[in-house]
Amino acid sequence: MKRFFTILGVALFLASTGAFAEQQTLIDFSKLTADPTTGQHAPTVIDYSQNAGSSYSAEDKAQMKISLAIPNWEVELASSSQTVDNQTKSVVKAAVVKADASKYAGQTVLGVRIHFPEFAINSFAVIKPPFTIPAFATLASDQNAKVGAQFDGFGILKNVGVLKSIQVNVLGRNFNHSLSLLLENESGDTQEIFMGYLNFDGWKSLTWSNPNYQTEVRNRDIKVLPLYPHAAPFIKLKGILIHRDGYAEGGDVVTYIKDINVIYDQAVLDKGTEVDDEALWGILKDQESAKRNSELKRLGDLQVLRALEKKKMATQKSFDEAAPAAAPAAAPATKP
Repeated sequence: MKRFFTILGVALFLASTGAFAEQQTLIDFSKLTADPTTGQHAPTVIDYSQNAGSSYSAEDKAQMKISLAIPNWEVELASSSQTVDNQTKSVVKAAVVKADASKYAGQTVLGVRIHFPEFAINSFAVIKPPFTIPAFATLASDQNAKVGAQFDGFGILKNVGVLKSIQVNVLGRNFNHSLSLLLENESGDTQEIFMGYLNFDGWKSLTWSNPNYQTEVRNRDIKVLPLYPHAAPFIKLKGILIHRDGYAEGGDVVTYIKDINVIYDQAVLDKGTEVDDEALWGILKDQESAKRNSELKRLGDLQVLRALEKKKMATQKSFDEAAPAAAPAAAPATKP
């Protein structure tokens, strides 16, 4: 398996001054508030109506949109914990921090309630986006949008070389549960990164530092790899994992997450070239277009199936409180 922490274009680092790490926000939940009218987060809206068949009406297709708005996020429990009761009680909600709070006052954060089994058992839950975040999507409604950059900063970071450190700002409630991040790279490899335990009260920055990060260029594993038309790598947020050990208290767990920040080396330095390769060949554009269309098709197919299932669900929550009165019985016929 290809190493998750790869170095692309390392030879370019030798021309730098040595300070080549930079900080970016992978995702900030305070920026994923839903519009009161549509219930969606406009910058991350995906329209999947093109994947629906002709049997759907124009009105149905107009509703076939989804985004990374906080209420759309999901909690997926471990298979051993997926009872109806546990899954129903495990939900994600938008939470507003109090105006007089010492940190993030008035901002909206991701709040999550996870209901683990009451008995002693190792278990976990993944807080995941409503769809696999596409790395190369483009916001169709914005004509000036950069191609393939719709989700940059919304769960996607591009041109990522070696990860140096990661920070998660989270509000704990003294639970002995751990928090990890699930990150995916451009090759589809997933890395679980342990951030720490939630056994504290209030806001705290959980930080992971890459133990293999080399600050001295001379000590780095130098590889000279082809540049164009190799696309720069990226990382994608697949989910936030909460793990419960069997000895820990079962039942409900509540926590809140503000954002995730990353410090990383750039994979490729933009130092200019003598020939504009992409303008001449267009190879990266074609590759990204194919990946983008593939990602959106998978997303659209899943969401259409979910929309269809939702239409089939019963809308009546309970039986009527009072049954309709029965018609009076006909009087028996009498003989003349």
